[in-house]
Amino acid sequence: MRDTNDEDHMPDETPTRQPAPLPPMQRGQRLPRSERRAQLLEAALSVFVENGYHQAAMDDIAARAGVSKPVLYQHFPGKLELYLALVDQHSTELEKLVLDALALGDNKARINTMVKAYFDFVAQEGAAYRLIFESDLANDPEVRKRLDQVDHTCTEAMAGIIRAETSMDHDEAVLVGVGAYGLAQTSARHWLDHVDTISKETATRITSALIRRGFAAFPAVGKDGRPVGGSTAAGRESVGSAAG
Repeated sequence: MRDTNDEDHMPDETPTRQPAPLPPMQRGQRLPRSERRAQLLEAALSVFVENGYHQAAMDDIAARAGVSKPVLYQHFPGKLELYLALVDQHSTELEKLVLDALALGDNKARINTMVKAYFDFVAQEGAAYRLIFESDLANDPEVRKRLDQVDHTCTEAMAGIIRAETSMDHDEAVLVGVGAYGLAQTSARHWLDHVDTISKETATRITSALIRRGFAAFPAVGKDGRPVGGSTAAGRESVGSAAG
C-alpha cells in the first residue's frame, strides 16, 4: 500500500512513481537537523511542484531526499505539515522581497523593484511560486490563511504609500494596491511562459511603466493636502506623478 500522507487509507492501485534519487554521495549521510530539514524541504518542493499536493506521497518525498520514511516523519508529522512549511518559507520570502522594495525612498524605484521582485521570484529554480500562486490546496483553511496573509501584508504596505501621497481613502488605496499587486504577479507568470519571446528586462520595464502610469491618474498631494504637480517637494517621482 502506498502512503498518501495519512489522509486516505484506501488502497491505491496506481503504480508507485519512481522519483529521481539524490546523488549517491548524499544518501545515508548524517546531517545536522537544520540541514536535514532543508534537504527534505527541497525534495518535497520538487515532488509537490511536479505532481501537485494530492498526487504527491511521502514515499516519493523520502525517496527523492534519499532517506527513509521514518527519518522524514521525524521532521514532519504528515504531508500537510510539510506542505505548510514550504508555503510558510516561500511566502515569507516573497513578502520580504516586496516589503523591502516598498521601503525604498523613491517611488519610481519602489515600483520598479517591487515588479522585479515578482519576476525574480517566479524565475527561481524549483518553481516555488507555484505553491503560492497556483496551489492545488488553496481551499484548505490553513493554506488559504497563509496565502491571504501575504496578499494582505503586501497590499496594505502599498496602500499606505498611496494614501500618503494621494487624496485616496484607505479602501480606495487598498483597491489600487490590489490591482498593482495582481498586475505584477500575473505579468511575471505570463512572462515565465513566454521567456523565448520576451526578455525579463523588457517584461519588467513594461510592467513597471504600466503600474506607474496607472498611478499617475491619481493626483499627488503634499502634507498640506494640496496637489503638488508632477513630483513631491523633495523632487522624487511620486505615486501620483507621470511615469517616465
